[in-house]
Amino acid sequence: MGFKGKLYKTTLINNRRYLGNKYKLLPFITKVVDEECTGIDVVADIFAGTGAVSSAFPGKTVITNDIMYSNYVCNYAWFGAETYDPQKIVNYVVEYNAISQYDDNYMTDNFADTYFSYNDCSKIGFIRQDIEDNYQAGDLNDREHAILIASLLYAMDKIAKTCGHYDAYRKGAKFDKPLELRVPLAEVHNNAGNQCFNEDANELVKDIHADLIYIDPPYNSRQYSDAYHLLENVAHWEKPEVFGVARKMERKAIKSKYCTRSATETFEDLIGNINARYILLSYNNMATKGDGRSNAKIADEDIVRILRNKGELKIFSEDYKPFSAGKSSITGNAERLFLCTCNEG
Repeated sequence: MGFKGKLYKTTLINNRRYLGNKYKLLPFITKVVDEECTGIDVVADIFAGTGAVSSAFPGKTVITNDIMYSNYVCNYAWFGAETYDPQKIVNYVVEYNAISQYDDNYMTDNFADTYFSYNDCSKIGFIRQDIEDNYQAGDLNDREHAILIASLLYAMDKIAKTCGHYDAYRKGAKFDKPLELRVPLAEVHNNAGNQCFNEDANELVKDIHADLIYIDPPYNSRQYSDAYHLLENVAHWEKPEVFGVARKMERKAIKSKYCTRSATETFEDLIGNINARYILLSYNNMATKGDGRSNAKIADEDIVRILRNKGELKIFSEDYKPFSAGKSSITGNAERLFLCTCNEG
Protein backbone atom coordinates (compact mmCIF):
# COMPACT_ATOMS: atom_id res chain seq x y z
CA MET A 1 0.00 0.00 0.00
CA GLY A 2 1.16 3.55 -0.58
CA PHE A 3 0.51 7.16 0.40
CA LYS A 4 1.80 10.08 -1.67
CA GLY A 5 4.49 7.87 -3.16
CA LYS A 6 5.47 6.42 0.21
CA LEU A 7 4.97 2.70 0.73
CA TYR A 8 3.79 1.21 4.00
CA LYS A 9 2.77 -2.19 5.26
CA THR A 10 -0.21 -3.19 7.38
CA THR A 11 -0.67 -5.56 10.30
CA LEU A 12 -3.48 -7.58 11.85
CA ILE A 13 -4.22 -8.40 15.48
CA ASN A 14 -2.65 -11.87 15.31
CA ASN A 15 0.73 -10.68 13.99
CA ARG A 16 2.35 -10.79 17.41
CA ARG A 17 4.21 -13.51 19.30
CA TYR A 18 2.66 -14.22 22.68
CA LEU A 19 2.78 -17.13 25.11
CA GLY A 20 -0.55 -18.95 25.24
CA ASN A 21 -2.00 -17.05 22.28
CA LYS A 22 -5.32 -18.69 21.38
CA TYR A 23 -5.54 -17.44 17.80
CA LYS A 24 -5.13 -20.92 16.31
CA LEU A 25 -7.85 -22.22 18.63
CA LEU A 26 -10.48 -19.68 17.59
CA PRO A 27 -12.43 -22.18 15.41
CA PHE A 28 -12.64 -24.51 18.41
CA ILE A 29 -13.73 -21.72 20.75
CA THR A 30 -16.33 -20.24 18.41
CA LYS A 31 -17.71 -23.69 17.58
CA VAL A 32 -18.41 -24.38 21.25
CA VAL A 33 -20.01 -20.96 21.75
CA ASP A 34 -22.14 -21.22 18.59
CA GLU A 35 -23.38 -24.71 19.43
CA GLU A 36 -23.81 -24.40 23.18
CA CYS A 37 -24.69 -20.77 23.96
CA THR A 38 -27.69 -18.66 23.00
CA GLY A 39 -28.46 -14.94 23.13
CA ILE A 40 -24.83 -13.79 23.27
CA ASP A 41 -24.71 -10.02 22.82
CA VAL A 42 -21.98 -9.01 25.29
CA VAL A 43 -18.69 -10.91 25.54
CA ALA A 44 -16.09 -10.15 28.22
CA ASP A 45 -12.51 -11.35 27.72
CA ILE A 46 -11.03 -10.68 31.15
CA PHE A 47 -7.50 -12.07 30.60
CA ALA A 48 -7.41 -10.73 27.07
CA GLY A 49 -3.69 -10.83 26.30
CA THR A 50 -3.36 -9.98 22.61
CA GLY A 51 -7.13 -9.77 22.19
CA ALA A 52 -7.22 -12.70 19.77
CA VAL A 53 -10.33 -14.26 21.32
CA SER A 54 -12.17 -10.95 21.43
CA SER A 55 -11.56 -10.60 17.69
CA ALA A 56 -13.62 -13.75 17.13
CA PHE A 57 -16.84 -11.98 18.10
CA PRO A 58 -17.40 -9.26 15.46
CA GLY A 59 -20.67 -7.40 15.88
CA LYS A 60 -20.87 -8.19 19.60
CA THR A 61 -20.29 -5.74 22.39
CA VAL A 62 -16.81 -6.63 23.65
CA ILE A 63 -15.28 -5.98 27.05
CA THR A 64 -11.54 -6.57 27.23
CA ASN A 65 -9.28 -6.54 30.25
CA ASP A 66 -5.66 -7.26 31.03
CA ILE A 67 -3.53 -6.42 34.07
CA MET A 68 -0.64 -5.49 31.78
CA TYR A 69 -0.81 -2.00 30.31
CA SER A 70 0.93 -3.07 27.10
CA ASN A 71 -1.91 -5.51 26.42
CA TYR A 72 -4.55 -3.00 27.47
CA VAL A 73 -3.25 -0.35 25.08
CA CYS A 74 -3.18 -2.84 22.20
CA ASN A 75 -6.70 -3.97 23.01
CA TYR A 76 -7.86 -0.35 23.09
CA ALA A 77 -6.24 0.10 19.68
CA TRP A 78 -8.18 -2.83 18.22
CA PHE A 79 -11.47 -2.67 20.13
CA GLY A 80 -11.87 0.84 21.57
CA ALA A 81 -15.25 2.49 21.01
CA GLU A 82 -13.65 5.82 20.12
CA THR A 83 -13.27 6.53 16.39
CA TYR A 84 -9.98 7.59 14.83
CA ASP A 85 -8.54 9.05 11.65
CA PRO A 86 -6.87 6.22 9.68
CA GLN A 87 -5.09 8.66 7.36
CA LYS A 88 -3.45 10.29 10.38
CA ILE A 89 -2.10 6.90 11.45
CA VAL A 90 -0.71 6.31 7.95
CA ASN A 91 0.96 9.74 8.02
CA TYR A 92 2.69 9.03 11.33
CA VAL A 93 3.81 5.53 10.34
CA VAL A 94 5.25 6.72 7.01
CA GLU A 95 7.04 9.59 8.76
CA TYR A 96 8.48 7.37 11.49
CA ASN A 97 9.74 4.82 8.99
CA ALA A 98 11.42 7.53 6.87
CA ILE A 99 13.52 9.09 9.63
CA SER A 100 16.95 7.53 10.08
CA GLN A 101 18.90 9.81 12.47
CA TYR A 102 18.12 9.89 16.18
CA ASP A 103 19.81 11.05 19.37
CA ASP A 104 20.64 9.05 22.48
CA ASN A 105 17.62 8.45 24.69
CA TYR A 106 16.22 6.21 27.43
CA MET A 107 16.22 3.19 25.12
CA THR A 108 19.84 3.55 23.96
CA ASP A 109 20.97 4.19 27.53
CA ASN A 110 19.36 0.98 28.82
CA PHE A 111 18.83 -1.49 25.98
CA ALA A 112 21.34 -0.81 23.18
CA ASP A 113 22.72 -4.03 21.65
CA THR A 114 20.65 -6.32 23.85
CA TYR A 115 17.24 -7.19 22.38
CA PHE A 116 17.74 -4.52 19.71
CA SER A 117 20.65 -2.76 18.04
CA TYR A 118 21.79 0.66 19.17
CA ASN A 119 20.20 2.24 16.08
CA ASP A 120 16.86 0.52 16.61
CA CYS A 121 16.85 1.47 20.29
CA SER A 122 17.48 5.06 19.25
CA LYS A 123 14.56 4.88 16.84
CA ILE A 124 12.23 3.19 19.34
CA GLY A 125 12.98 5.83 21.97
CA PHE A 126 12.46 8.70 19.53
CA ILE A 127 9.17 7.33 18.20
CA ARG A 128 7.74 6.54 21.62
CA GLN A 129 8.58 10.01 22.92
CA ASP A 130 7.15 11.66 19.81
CA ILE A 131 3.89 9.73 20.20
CA GLU A 132 3.65 10.93 23.78
CA ASP A 133 4.51 14.53 22.94
CA ASN A 134 1.85 14.69 20.22
CA TYR A 135 -0.71 13.04 22.50
CA GLN A 136 -0.04 15.52 25.30
CA ALA A 137 -0.29 18.36 22.76
CA GLY A 138 -3.77 17.20 21.75
CA ASP A 139 -2.80 16.12 18.24
CA LEU A 140 -3.77 12.50 18.93
CA ASN A 141 -6.92 11.23 20.60
CA ASP A 142 -6.84 8.25 22.99
CA ARG A 143 -7.46 5.69 20.25
CA GLU A 144 -4.86 7.16 17.88
CA HIS A 145 -2.37 7.24 20.75
CA ALA A 146 -3.07 3.56 21.45
CA ILE A 147 -2.86 2.53 17.78
CA LEU A 148 0.54 4.16 17.32
CA ILE A 149 1.88 2.54 20.49
CA ALA A 150 0.51 -0.80 19.30
CA SER A 151 2.19 -0.30 15.93
CA LEU A 152 5.50 0.31 17.70
CA LEU A 153 5.13 -2.71 20.01
CA TYR A 154 4.27 -4.98 17.08
CA ALA A 155 7.28 -3.65 15.15
CA MET A 156 9.57 -4.30 18.13
CA ASP A 157 8.23 -7.82 18.42
CA LYS A 158 9.12 -8.52 14.78
CA ILE A 159 12.84 -7.84 15.25
CA ALA A 160 13.59 -8.53 18.92
CA LYS A 161 16.45 -10.97 19.46
CA THR A 162 14.52 -13.22 21.80
CA CYS A 163 12.69 -16.53 21.64
CA GLY A 164 9.33 -14.77 21.64
CA HIS A 165 9.60 -13.16 25.08
CA TYR A 166 11.99 -10.95 27.03
CA ASP A 167 13.27 -13.16 29.83
CA ALA A 168 16.62 -13.03 28.03
CA TYR A 169 18.13 -11.75 24.81
CA ARG A 170 20.19 -13.79 22.37
CA LYS A 171 23.79 -12.81 22.95
CA GLY A 172 25.84 -12.43 19.80
CA ALA A 173 22.79 -12.44 17.55
CA LYS A 174 23.06 -10.47 14.33
CA PHE A 175 20.80 -7.42 14.12
CA ASP A 176 19.70 -8.00 10.54
CA LYS A 177 16.19 -6.56 10.50
CA PRO A 178 15.64 -2.82 11.02
CA LEU A 179 12.62 -1.53 12.89
CA GLU A 180 9.66 -0.96 10.56
CA LEU A 181 6.26 0.18 11.78
CA ARG A 182 3.11 -1.09 10.09
CA VAL A 183 -0.38 0.36 10.00
CA PRO A 184 -2.76 -1.67 12.23
CA LEU A 185 -5.93 -2.46 10.29
CA ALA A 186 -8.19 -1.60 13.22
CA GLU A 187 -11.88 -0.94 12.63
CA VAL A 188 -12.61 2.78 12.64
CA HIS A 189 -16.13 2.35 14.01
CA ASN A 190 -16.28 -0.38 16.63
CA ASN A 191 -19.35 -1.21 18.69
CA ALA A 192 -20.20 1.89 20.74
CA GLY A 193 -20.63 -0.28 23.84
CA ASN A 194 -17.11 -1.73 23.76
CA GLN A 195 -15.04 -1.21 26.90
CA CYS A 196 -11.36 -1.85 27.59
CA PHE A 197 -9.93 -2.19 31.10
CA ASN A 198 -6.50 -2.43 32.71
CA GLU A 199 -7.45 -4.00 36.03
CA ASP A 200 -7.14 -7.06 38.23
CA ALA A 201 -9.71 -9.46 36.76
CA ASN A 202 -10.89 -10.53 40.21
CA GLU A 203 -11.84 -6.95 41.00
CA LEU A 204 -13.26 -6.14 37.58
CA VAL A 205 -15.83 -8.95 37.56
CA LYS A 206 -17.53 -7.39 40.56
CA ASP A 207 -18.46 -4.40 38.40
CA ILE A 208 -19.33 -5.83 34.98
CA HIS A 209 -22.04 -8.01 33.48
CA ALA A 210 -21.81 -10.01 30.26
CA ASP A 211 -23.71 -12.79 28.54
CA LEU A 212 -20.43 -14.70 28.13
CA ILE A 213 -17.27 -14.25 30.16
CA TYR A 214 -14.22 -15.90 28.64
CA ILE A 215 -11.40 -16.75 31.05
CA ASP A 216 -7.86 -17.59 29.97
CA PRO A 217 -5.70 -17.05 33.07
CA PRO A 218 -1.99 -17.85 33.32
CA TYR A 219 -1.59 -21.61 33.78
CA ASN A 220 1.74 -21.87 35.50
CA SER A 221 4.45 -20.07 37.44
CA ARG A 222 5.68 -18.08 34.42
CA GLN A 223 4.73 -14.47 35.03
CA TYR A 224 3.76 -12.55 31.90
CA SER A 225 5.19 -9.43 33.51
CA ASP A 226 8.60 -11.14 33.41
CA ALA A 227 8.22 -12.35 29.85
CA TYR A 228 7.03 -9.00 28.45
CA HIS A 229 8.60 -6.44 30.78
CA LEU A 230 10.24 -4.53 27.94
CA LEU A 231 7.00 -4.06 25.99
CA GLU A 232 5.34 -3.01 29.24
CA ASN A 233 8.12 -0.50 29.85
CA VAL A 234 7.80 1.07 26.39
CA ALA A 235 3.99 1.10 26.51
CA HIS A 236 3.89 2.95 29.85
CA TRP A 237 6.90 5.14 29.00
CA GLU A 238 7.59 6.16 32.56
CA LYS A 239 11.31 5.49 32.00
CA PRO A 240 11.98 3.47 35.17
CA GLU A 241 15.35 2.22 36.34
CA VAL A 242 16.09 -1.26 34.97
CA PHE A 243 18.38 -3.92 36.40
CA GLY A 244 19.93 -7.32 35.77
CA VAL A 245 21.12 -8.93 32.57
CA ALA A 246 17.57 -8.97 31.15
CA ARG A 247 17.17 -5.22 31.95
CA LYS A 248 13.88 -5.60 33.83
CA MET A 249 12.10 -2.86 35.75
CA GLU A 250 10.17 -3.20 39.02
CA ARG A 251 6.92 -5.07 38.29
CA LYS A 252 5.43 -6.32 41.57
CA ALA A 253 2.16 -4.50 40.88
CA ILE A 254 1.46 -6.60 37.79
CA LYS A 255 2.40 -10.02 39.14
CA SER A 256 -0.45 -12.50 38.81
CA LYS A 257 -1.69 -14.63 41.70
CA TYR A 258 -2.65 -17.26 39.11
CA CYS A 259 1.07 -18.04 38.82
CA THR A 260 1.41 -18.75 42.53
CA ARG A 261 0.33 -21.30 45.14
CA SER A 262 -2.79 -19.22 45.75
CA ALA A 263 -4.05 -19.80 42.17
CA THR A 264 -6.89 -22.12 43.19
CA GLU A 265 -8.15 -19.81 45.93
CA THR A 266 -7.90 -16.83 43.55
CA PHE A 267 -9.81 -18.70 40.84
CA GLU A 268 -12.58 -19.66 43.27
CA ASP A 269 -12.93 -16.01 44.31
CA LEU A 270 -13.13 -14.95 40.67
CA ILE A 271 -15.84 -17.44 39.74
CA GLY A 272 -17.86 -16.60 42.83
CA ASN A 273 -18.07 -12.94 41.84
CA ILE A 274 -18.87 -13.37 38.14
CA ASN A 275 -22.19 -12.00 36.88
CA ALA A 276 -22.84 -13.76 33.56
CA ARG A 277 -25.05 -16.34 31.89
CA TYR A 278 -22.10 -18.35 30.63
CA ILE A 279 -18.49 -18.79 31.73
CA LEU A 280 -16.03 -20.25 29.24
CA LEU A 281 -12.66 -21.23 30.70
CA SER A 282 -9.58 -22.23 28.70
CA TYR A 283 -7.19 -24.34 30.73
CA ASN A 284 -4.81 -26.97 29.39
CA ASN A 285 -4.00 -30.26 31.09
CA MET A 286 -0.22 -29.87 31.46
CA ALA A 287 -0.55 -31.06 35.07
CA THR A 288 3.00 -32.30 35.87
CA LYS A 289 3.97 -33.32 32.33
CA GLY A 290 6.40 -30.52 31.47
CA ASP A 291 9.13 -28.45 32.99
CA GLY A 292 8.31 -27.61 36.61
CA ARG A 293 7.60 -23.95 35.86
CA SER A 294 5.23 -24.97 33.04
CA ASN A 295 3.02 -27.22 35.15
CA ALA A 296 -0.58 -26.18 35.72
CA LYS A 297 -1.27 -24.42 39.01
CA ILE A 298 -4.95 -25.38 39.33
CA ALA A 299 -5.89 -29.06 39.45
CA ASP A 300 -8.70 -30.36 37.26
CA GLU A 301 -10.70 -31.54 40.24
CA ASP A 302 -10.66 -28.02 41.68
CA ILE A 303 -11.73 -26.46 38.38
CA VAL A 304 -14.62 -28.91 38.11
CA ARG A 305 -15.68 -28.42 41.73
CA ILE A 306 -15.61 -24.63 41.54
CA LEU A 307 -17.46 -24.38 38.23
CA ARG A 308 -20.09 -26.97 39.18
CA ASN A 309 -20.80 -24.91 42.27
CA LYS A 310 -21.60 -22.03 39.90
CA GLY A 311 -23.81 -23.94 37.44
CA GLU A 312 -24.05 -26.75 34.89
CA LEU A 313 -20.68 -27.78 33.48
CA LYS A 314 -19.63 -29.23 30.12
CA ILE A 315 -16.02 -29.93 29.09
CA PHE A 316 -14.67 -29.91 25.53
CA SER A 317 -11.19 -30.93 24.40
CA GLU A 318 -8.94 -30.40 21.39
CA ASP A 319 -5.37 -31.65 21.02
CA TYR A 320 -2.70 -29.01 20.60
CA LYS A 321 1.03 -28.44 21.00
CA PRO A 322 1.76 -26.92 24.41
CA PHE A 323 4.47 -24.50 25.53
CA SER A 324 6.95 -26.02 27.95
CA ALA A 325 10.25 -24.67 29.16
CA GLY A 326 11.65 -28.20 29.34
CA LYS A 327 12.95 -30.34 26.50
CA SER A 328 11.02 -33.46 27.48
CA SER A 329 8.50 -34.91 25.07
CA ILE A 330 4.98 -34.14 26.26
CA THR A 331 2.17 -36.27 24.92
CA GLY A 332 -1.58 -36.41 25.36
CA ASN A 333 -1.98 -32.68 25.92
CA ALA A 334 -5.15 -30.89 24.99
CA GLU A 335 -6.59 -27.45 25.30
CA ARG A 336 -9.83 -27.83 27.18
CA LEU A 337 -12.82 -25.55 27.30
CA PHE A 338 -14.91 -25.65 30.45
CA LEU A 339 -18.36 -24.22 29.72
CA CYS A 340 -20.45 -23.31 32.75
CA THR A 341 -24.09 -22.32 32.33
CA CYS A 342 -24.50 -20.25 35.45
CA ASN A 343 -27.29 -20.75 37.95
CA GLU A 344 -29.79 -17.91 38.12
CA GLY A 345 -29.66 -15.51 40.99
